[in-house]
Amino acid sequence: MKFLQQLVLLASIFFFSFGFQFLCYGICFSSPALATSPDGVSIKDQIVGLANDPETVEWMKKVRRKLHENPELAFEEFETSKLIRDELDRLGISYRWPVARTGVVATIGSGSPPFVALRADMDALPIQELVEWGNKSKVDGKMHACGHDGHVTMLLGAAKVLQKIRFTLQGTVILIFQPAEEQGEGAKQMIQAGVLENIEAIFGVHLVHRYPLGVVAGRPGEFLAGCGSFKATISGKGGHAANPQNSIDPILAASAAVISLQSIVSRESDPLDSQVVSVSMIHGGTAFNVIPDSATIAGTFRAFSKESFNALRERIKEVIKAQAAVHRCTAEISFEGNEHPSIPPTFNDEKIYERVQQVAKEVVGEENVELAPRFMGSEDFAFFLNKVPGSFLFLGIRNERTGATHCPHSPYFTIDEDVLPIGAAIHAAFAHSYLSDSTTDSHSF
Repeated sequence: MKFLQQLVLLASIFFFSFGFQFLCYGICFSSPALATSPDGVSIKDQIVGLANDPETVEWMKKVRRKLHENPELAFEEFETSKLIRDELDRLGISYRWPVARTGVVATIGSGSPPFVALRADMDALPIQELVEWGNKSKVDGKMHACGHDGHVTMLLGAAKVLQKIRFTLQGTVILIFQPAEEQGEGAKQMIQAGVLENIEAIFGVHLVHRYPLGVVAGRPGEFLAGCGSFKATISGKGGHAANPQNSIDPILAASAAVISLQSIVSRESDPLDSQVVSVSMIHGGTAFNVIPDSATIAGTFRAFSKESFNALRERIKEVIKAQAAVHRCTAEISFEGNEHPSIPPTFNDEKIYERVQQVAKEVVGEENVELAPRFMGSEDFAFFLNKVPGSFLFLGIRNERTGATHCPHSPYFTIDEDVLPIGAAIHAAFAHSYLSDSTTDSHSF
């Protein structure tokens, strides 16, 4: 009996000691005010330290250079996807593949709620690289001219960091490696494949030359414009140009439509509500002395709010059809081109934006975090933001010393690789912060 009493006493002491330590450990990682590990090192310092570990930095550079040498276009990212899967296998991170043909969706953490997502796009552009360096594109006519090789690398870097601190995650991080951003179809197909199931918040980054290396910029609410394309075929009646009275001239109708379209923004829109309508293609006729049967015009339109975007689309349709009718022609208009589908405005959730800003300030310093203006560029990350709250962020790469001064989609575009650990740390810190605060909000200790 005495032995049994001693055994019970020892078990009670062990349980109390271990249970108390475990409880303290849980509290310190789930309270934003106590975001430190038991040894007193803050989670932020751990994440930044892991991202900047020399071996990790060199690994990220090697990954990025492999990706850069082997660019693949939209929905052709097979080798890119394989490289991502190989690295995830080495890190011991589980994933689903294929998702939306070439996409990869990885999971780190408890496997239970809350769920937060991080996204990187994978595809390259049909551009011939003109930057002369040791890891230049090996594929003629294809190039990572928009920084997506950097985006993938930073997310893999974040995966490595999060995997090392996975036992501190108070929920689950979903890593979305998305195809076909440049085509505007990748995000939609990933959503259709169910990647946002149970996701409470999502975060994405784009490298930009506009800001110096390491400077972070974003804004709440309307950030990037919605982008639509249109193509109109105006049909008349062809004939000899010497006898125009016997023809119905589609060239004249197309010309009138182009001029009238310019008045939508200049005379019908609120000057404080930025919008764009640009006609960038005209095709009609094959001979100088023949009036053709038809002419085609095409272009783009952009706006920051969904209301303005949809209204602009309807007005473009009305103007083209009306001008065609005035000149006795008919018009057929398409707004869903296969190469350039419509993309909604990118709208940052204010609460998620504030969290991103706070995390960014902790990683790069408050002096390196800026409020960005609105940009007329578009991004298919907007499709994710239409479904769940989230935030999109610009991360600067501009550095004259390394030649990182050219805009995206330029054959001279390059990045400063010193940005890679910065981006990896911001990704990982946001995910950890979101899960910790969400757990604190929903659980009481």
